[in-house]
Amino acid sequence: MEELIEKLKKELIEELNLEEITPEEINPDEPLFGDGGLGLDSIDALEIILILERNYGIKIKNPAEGKQIFYSIRTLANYISENQK
Repeated sequence: MEELIEKLKKELIEELNLEEITPEEINPDEPLFGDGGLGLDSIDALEIILILERNYGIKIKNPAEGKQIFYSIRTLANYISENQK
C-alpha cells in the first residue's frame, strides 16, 4: 500500500502541475480538497478521475462516492487496491 501511495503522490504532482510540492511534503491522510491539505479544486478532481481511468483502469460508477474516494491520498490508494482489475 505504501508503494501505491508514493506512486499516487508523484502522479498527482506531475498531472496537476504541483511543481512547488514534493512527494515528501504530502501527508497521505490530509484532505486533497478545501483549505486543508493540498487545496485542490473541481478541475483537479476531473484530472484525478482521468488518472484513475488511464493508469489503473478504474471508472467511478457512483459519483456520490467520489467525495469519500477523493478525500485523501490514502483513501484513493484504498479504492484503487480494492477495485483494480
